[in-house]
Amino acid sequence: MSDIFGNALLDYHSGNYTEDIKTYSSLDEEDSIPLPYLFRNFSEMPVLEQKALELAKGKVLDIGCGAGNHSLYLQLKGFEVTALDASEGAIEVCKKRGVESTAHGSILDYSSQKFDTLLLLMNGIGLAGKLIELDGFLNHLKSLLRPNGQILLDSSDIIYMFEQDDDGGFWIPNDGKYYGEVVFTMEYRGKKGSPFNWLYLDFNTLQNACLATNLKCELVISGEHYDYLAKLSLR
Repeated sequence: MSDIFGNALLDYHSGNYTEDIKTYSSLDEEDSIPLPYLFRNFSEMPVLEQKALELAKGKVLDIGCGAGNHSLYLQLKGFEVTALDASEGAIEVCKKRGVESTAHGSILDYSSQKFDTLLLLMNGIGLAGKLIELDGFLNHLKSLLRPNGQILLDSSDIIYMFEQDDDGGFWIPNDGKYYGEVVFTMEYRGKKGSPFNWLYLDFNTLQNACLATNLKCELVISGEHYDYLAKLSLR
């Protein structure tokens, strides 16, 4: 499988930056991910991410770590942190940037250690893929937590992307799917990756899933644009 994301990170890290990653989604949107943004430092991070890093405690697993920004920040603060990503290129970049502990693979295949903090930033809960997979995903995360552990995740309610009618309601396609389920394809330097499922969760839906999986769910902070940071813990 081509590692579009990893190849782009490796290029940028080695000073070979000529273009950004293009993304295509089932919301009929074409967009791009600026590579410099994937190498941001703490001061350049959104408030939600900064807050999550400030709340981190104990031994940390940075899930979907990308280029390792969050891991590097926490490592500098003296935390024992492991950076995990399914992208081989991302893990290579983390190592080159000095992340001491890394793991290559899918979070669903990972079970080697338990942690005090699981970080799922940049809409990391999106890795669940579909709403129907969410309970299983959360149960797996639970299995990686130490007794007083926490899961810190941010996401967005993408309801704003749908048309609004005069009384403030939204026109959501009635196709039986949850509106936060999106299919993405990435393209970089003329190469397209395989489509993948990604989940955006409104907070209420996350709360319901936490109830179903016996997790406590707290809203930590709301962002400026339908986004939020949540803290999940064992009941």
